[in-house]
Amino acid sequence: MTNAIEQFTDMSKRLQDVREEIGRFIVGQEEAIEFSLYAILADGHALLEGLPGLGKTMLIRTISEVLDLSFSRIQFTPDLMPSDITGTSLIERDGDGRQHFTFREGPIFHQMVLADEINRATPKTQSALLEAMGEKTVTILGDTKPMKRPFFVLATQNPIEMEGTYPLPEAQMDRFLCKILVSYPTRSELAEISRRTTGSDNIELTKKMDTAALLEAQRMTKEVLIADDILMVAVDLIQNTHPDQTEFEEIRQYIQYGSGPRGLQSLIRLAKARALIEGRYHVSIGDLKHVAKPVLRHRLLLNYEGEADGKEADELIDVVIGTAGKGKAK
Repeated sequence: MTNAIEQFTDMSKRLQDVREEIGRFIVGQEEAIEFSLYAILADGHALLEGLPGLGKTMLIRTISEVLDLSFSRIQFTPDLMPSDITGTSLIERDGDGRQHFTFREGPIFHQMVLADEINRATPKTQSALLEAMGEKTVTILGDTKPMKRPFFVLATQNPIEMEGTYPLPEAQMDRFLCKILVSYPTRSELAEISRRTTGSDNIELTKKMDTAALLEAQRMTKEVLIADDILMVAVDLIQNTHPDQTEFEEIRQYIQYGSGPRGLQSLIRLAKARALIEGRYHVSIGDLKHVAKPVLRHRLLLNYEGEADGKEADELIDVVIGTAGKGKAK
């Protein structure tokens, strides 16, 4: 038991070192760093939304370097084909002149994949990611090939450009554990970005973990405990996003559809990841509240009245989490 506690404490310290090392290079963006790590520990995927030039690509590249994982970037465009992502089988001749199929892997066969501006590709191409994200496999001409482990997709989309884009359908949005909003840097952060990127000094990143250590961290994340009463708080959070099951008038008025079971799973998995990094062996109500917005903001579908009144998913989530766990220990 003592040895297990020591391993848990050591892993928590290593993960905090990972977070600090990423912060040495990435200025600000604490939420993006934090929830990207949570998603990786929870063995899931994340969706980043923010204006161009805010460092989304650099963030995921930095994470891959600190974790010593292979990295690939896919630039989604309207003419991108599914085979450009998954790879394809080519006919080649061997030394005897006989023809045979040889599979050439696409960029999806890396441990960390950046799907840049995912909403610019057609739905057919977007769906090429679904099997890889959900099943950790890719099927080519009936042949199923496993992905490398760990496998993490971080997709980005630009919220201001709608012309020539194909919004992700709700079913595909639900595949992402969380949706992270990348905010514009503050005045002091802008100055620091300039100092770090326009001078002659280069920041050398140090690898803090490798594949084996990260897989062990993912295993430990699953073993973080959640008490039955805390679990029921999570269940209540999810049920209160449904207009026909909630006690909140705002939800009944502005929400058409709430979160499904995958939202509950994501809520618990990210809460466990946060508990591990913070050095705790159990999930708290504070963990659930902390991860609720990134988990739920892309899983709530506003009705016409909500759209017309300019309601945001985050403010409705605030209503739901405001009384979560009331009367229970935090």
